[in-house]
Amino acid sequence: MFKDFYAQRGEYVVISAEQASRFAKGVAGDYNPIHNPDARRFCVPGDLLFALVLTKFGLSRQMEFRFTNMVGADTPIKFSEADNGTLHVCDESGKGYLQVVRSGDITHDPAVVEAFARCYVAFSGKNFPHYLKPLMEQHGVMFNPKRPLVIYDSMGFSLERLDGFSPGLTLNHSSLEVHGKRADARLEFSIESAGEAVGVGSKKLVVSGLCNYDADEMAAIVEEFYRLKAAYETASA
Repeated sequence: MFKDFYAQRGEYVVISAEQASRFAKGVAGDYNPIHNPDARRFCVPGDLLFALVLTKFGLSRQMEFRFTNMVGADTPIKFSEADNGTLHVCDESGKGYLQVVRSGDITHDPAVVEAFARCYVAFSGKNFPHYLKPLMEQHGVMFNPKRPLVIYDSMGFSLERLDGFSPGLTLNHSSLEVHGKRADARLEFSIESAGEAVGVGSKKLVVSGLCNYDADEMAAIVEEFYRLKAAYETASA
C-alpha cells in the first residue's frame, strides 16, 4: 500500500522529491509548486504522511492529525507510537513533523485502510483552486502570487463504523478567518458510504503572505494549475 512512494531504511522511512511529487500529482491531484522536485522550499505532502500513518498503524474511528513541521526530501523519518498511544513522526534528531491522537476501534484491513486513505487524499488535494479560490475571492485577499504558501496545519475525523463501507467525502462548509498577513481556512466535510452518513471531519490550512485579491493574477495562477495538470496527465498516459 503506497509502497512506491517511500523507501524503508531500517526503522526510518525516506521519501525522495520525485516520489513525493508523484504522489501529490498522481494520487492527490495536488499541483502546489511546493511539491515540485526542483522547488526551493520543497516539502513532502502532508497527505502522504497521513496515508503512511494509516498504512502502518491502521484506521481508528477517531483520529486527530497535527502537522508541526514540513518534511524535506530524503529526510529519514521514523513513525512511532508512544506509551499513551499517541503516534509521532520524527527525524533522527528528534524533530517532530506530525502528531496523531486516536481513539476507538481500529481496523488494519488493507482494503478498508487504502480506500479511506485514497478517498481522503483525493478530497484533500482539491485545496486549490476548488476550495480556497472562492474563499479568498469572497474575503478580498490572496496569497502572494510569486510565493504562494498554503500550509497544512491539522485535520481530524470521527467515524461511526469501520467495516463494510466504501467511503466518499463531501465538503459541507468552508470558512476563512483573516489575521493580518495570514488566514486560517477551515474545511468541514461529511463521510458517506452508499448514500449513508458514516462520519464527519474537518481540515485546517494556513495561508501566508496575504495581499489584496487580484482577479487577473488569480486567473493566471489557476490557468497554470490546469496547465500543469494537463501536462502531467499527458505524460502519464
